[in-house]
Amino acid sequence: MSSDTADLPAAGETRQLFVDGPAGRLETLLAAPREGAPAGICVVCHPHPQFGGAMSNKVVYALASSAMQVGLLTARFNFRGVGRSEGQYDQARGETDDALAVTDWLRRQLPGVPLVLAGFSFGAFVSLKAAAEAWPAALVSISAPFGKYVEGAAPPPHPGCPWLEVHSTDDDVVSYEETMAALQTYTPPPQLVRFEGAGHFYHGRLTELQQAVLSFLQQHLQA
Repeated sequence: MSSDTADLPAAGETRQLFVDGPAGRLETLLAAPREGAPAGICVVCHPHPQFGGAMSNKVVYALASSAMQVGLLTARFNFRGVGRSEGQYDQARGETDDALAVTDWLRRQLPGVPLVLAGFSFGAFVSLKAAAEAWPAALVSISAPFGKYVEGAAPPPHPGCPWLEVHSTDDDVVSYEETMAALQTYTPPPQLVRFEGAGHFYHGRLTELQQAVLSFLQQHLQA
């Protein structure tokens, strides 16, 4: 299914579809909150395509689950060249365009509602880049890399909205120290939730991760 507009999934349901992106169709999962009409929308970006990252990643799923708990219609999608998405890896440049394409498409489904961008690892960097053009109401970054895995790209501008960074001090993939140093160059820096002993993939800690994200979204999206 690929079209400019689509029948939205019923409450509590998930629908698979394809969104037209700049390099071809993007495989997407669109999920509706369990109760009531959606109060906003959320786009979640997955980890590095060249290291097995995909929208099926469990941290990506946890982010989507937290978004749905605060009433957001939520899209997870595969970047170009991943799964059934068309195109080829493009060093975070094209992937940012992919995220913006899904965001624009989702905004056409529910115009005028708040947008949340979220991402894990490489996807956190991409969603931060996308925020410069998408102007979300809130941004959620999990283990955002700066330098490593993003080909030395310059740090994106501040998203201009409430921003959460979750990171484990013993992250064995994305250096906690390097990320903290990069984040301190932003004014104001993001709200930080620090984990101890969770590694990069938050094994056994996903419930805590979800709660941290849920608390942040409730604080900034719910009156």
